[in-house]
Amino acid sequence: MENIAVIPARSGSKGLKDKNIKELGGKPLLAYSIEAAQASGRFGRIHVSTDSERYAQIAREYGADVPFLRRGGLASDTASTWDAVRFVLKEYAKRGEEFGTVTVLQPTSPLRTSGDIIGAFQLFIQKQANMVSSVCEMEHSPLWSNTLPEDLSMENFEEESLAFLPRQSLPVYYRENGAIYIVRTQHLFTAPNIYKDGCYAYIMEQSHSVDIDGEMDFAIAQTVLGMRDGRR
Repeated sequence: MENIAVIPARSGSKGLKDKNIKELGGKPLLAYSIEAAQASGRFGRIHVSTDSERYAQIAREYGADVPFLRRGGLASDTASTWDAVRFVLKEYAKRGEEFGTVTVLQPTSPLRTSGDIIGAFQLFIQKQANMVSSVCEMEHSPLWSNTLPEDLSMENFEEESLAFLPRQSLPVYYRENGAIYIVRTQHLFTAPNIYKDGCYAYIMEQSHSVDIDGEMDFAIAQTVLGMRDGRR
């Protein structure tokens, strides 16, 4: 089964200017996803989906394929990543290349490793899955969260049965970390909801799961990357 990695890297980010090519540890952010995909050895093609020729050139310098750019309607901040991925697959099909699976690797997850990608593929094969989505344990239990009324009263904020329980006694909750999505191509084009039938979670370490959206996330990624490099 031929596999393609798609790294969605549109230009024009509002929260953190040009975040997909912002330098982290001396490399543009999208380079980390390209290099992890290369090191995993799982892909026939590693495609960077971008609307920017500048981004495309940077991606090519790191060994990614960018034979075409993302069209305008798929480059807005309201456009669906999955619509952009379907566009990529259709464009390759026009060129006579078809893939059994597509793996989405967000460039905003630079701490995801090739080992994570390999592990997610092993789960995908083991489960004979239609889709695998990476998750990590939540930093704080949502059971200790709530909305607040206008007067900010905390009278009903906590469930009384949970208020004084130690953290270790609470069930473990997970969140999607946005780092890895592996999907059968046929499932992507035919399923009404790709998350429903045959979708499984690949659990990643929290230290690999930083998702960069703003300056604080970027600073955290810099710190974790520095700690990782210091252990080498």
